[in-house]
Amino acid sequence: MGSFKIYQRNCADVTVVSNLFIDEHMKDANDAQLKIYLYLLRMMSAGLTTSISDIADKFNHTEKDVVRALKYWEKCRLLSLEYDDAKNLSGIQLLDPSRKAGGEIVSLAPVVQLPAKTEAPAAKNDFSKPSYTLDQLKEFKNNEETSQILFVAEQYIGRPLSASEIKTILFFTDKLGFSEDLIDYLIQYCVDRGKKDFRYIEKVAISWAEAGITTPKQAAKAATKYDKNVYDIMKALGKSGTPTKAEADYAIKWIKEYGFAQDIILEACNRTVMATDKHRFEYADSILTSWHKKQVRHKNDILALDEAYAHSKNTAPKTVSTAARAFNQFPQRSYDFDALEKEILSN
Repeated sequence: MGSFKIYQRNCADVTVVSNLFIDEHMKDANDAQLKIYLYLLRMMSAGLTTSISDIADKFNHTEKDVVRALKYWEKCRLLSLEYDDAKNLSGIQLLDPSRKAGGEIVSLAPVVQLPAKTEAPAAKNDFSKPSYTLDQLKEFKNNEETSQILFVAEQYIGRPLSASEIKTILFFTDKLGFSEDLIDYLIQYCVDRGKKDFRYIEKVAISWAEAGITTPKQAAKAATKYDKNVYDIMKALGKSGTPTKAEADYAIKWIKEYGFAQDIILEACNRTVMATDKHRFEYADSILTSWHKKQVRHKNDILALDEAYAHSKNTAPKTVSTAARAFNQFPQRSYDFDALEKEILSN
């Protein structure tokens, strides 16, 4: 079939969307974020006012979802949130996606206030799970928006979720601020790696929150940040799961800065595991740093170092203690142990 042109006769009542937004930003945003951004463009074009609650009602989202979407677009530098002296959200300035100029202001009702407790950025390392009540759990389960993600989670896990596990998913949305799309990807990511334990899933979720991950695409990018070699090193040192930044930094240092081949690094890991149960990355680093200084490039170089070390131990002059020298200066006697035994028995 041939190509065709899309047009309309009356273009007066339209909302203009930047091509740069479509090309660079639309692919990374989830459904809620897209709907809310386009709606803001619509309201700006018409010169209308709106509010957090109005937007939530319009798209059947929670106010938390709306605020999260606004903060997402602010992070992308497509809008700027304005507050009054009482820290109430008073306006949204839509910015040109090309970063060249600011756009019009969508005026929000002055009564709209960002809930400081749930929407303020969490303090660093403050990701402890609250003790949710049964009423909170029941409300969460009966919420139409979250019932779908619970159903999807049960399909991934292969069984009904326990109350504790449902509270964990509530923690993902309430405390970590994860969207439904991100929770879906999180559980799928863990299950694909053979991990259905919610303690493991929660650990991964917290690591993503600490890294500022808000979309499945960001999570996928973070998961592939470290290549297979890094995970092989983790396994060789008896570690499982996603490497911490410190662990990844060690592995990347050995691979990129020292330029070691994988067999050299794994040899150091094997020696580390045989030597210690604690601080294995530090121990392996001491081995590999020593080999780097001695310009090791092949396993034969390691063998040569081992042989030189063994030879130096065998040929090194043995020091004899003063006590041993004194003992050896006494005349050595030979004893008839059979005669001594008979003498002891006769007494």
